[in-house]
Amino acid sequence: MKSTIVKFTAKPAHATSFAATLKEAQAATEKEAGNKEIKVFVSNTDANVFFVYERWEDNAAITSHDNEPHMQKLMQVGQTTLETVPDFYFLGDTNPLPDRSKSPNAEDELFIIFFIFKLKPNYKKQVLAQFEDHVINTRKEEQGNIFFDLYTVDDQEDTLAVYEHWRKESDVWDIHFHQPYAMKTGKLLEEAVEGDLKQYMHFVTEI
Repeated sequence: MKSTIVKFTAKPAHATSFAATLKEAQAATEKEAGNKEIKVFVSNTDANVFFVYERWEDNAAITSHDNEPHMQKLMQVGQTTLETVPDFYFLGDTNPLPDRSKSPNAEDELFIIFFIFKLKPNYKKQVLAQFEDHVINTRKEEQGNIFFDLYTVDDQEDTLAVYEHWRKESDVWDIHFHQPYAMKTGKLLEEAVEGDLKQYMHFVTEI
């Protein structure tokens, strides 16, 4: 399995039309044999910023996807509607592997986070080890967590990506961040991450 995250920043005048094109591409992508999951999100703080999360059977499925007509259309539309070149993150699984055994309930408000951050040199091994314990405990102990995945980023040795779904926002701020393993991770990240942690956190809503 391979996962990707793509960040798009649209020109304000074209954000609505670009979002519609993204949704068209999503519907077509879901029909591709190699696609296992695709979600489209908009930033909670900037209506011009969109994220797409995809999970694929293998790298060959991603290559095939890039050549599909709906992707060619999306890239063509993006030439005039996007503010900047999209940011592509090709992800590698870490331990524990992504887990989709939990599902949202009808009453869940859903709080979704992308946390894509850069590490200072020589911290990666330590951060990966701490996150393994963090993820295992989050999935096991916290009823408010739907899933919590950590990924490496291909060709970016200093970058890691976290993708999380929670039943409601307070499950994160009032419960998760007060758990011993989360506090330990937070302390390590304050030391290990380049710059302010907040700059790397993206709170989003599925569209």
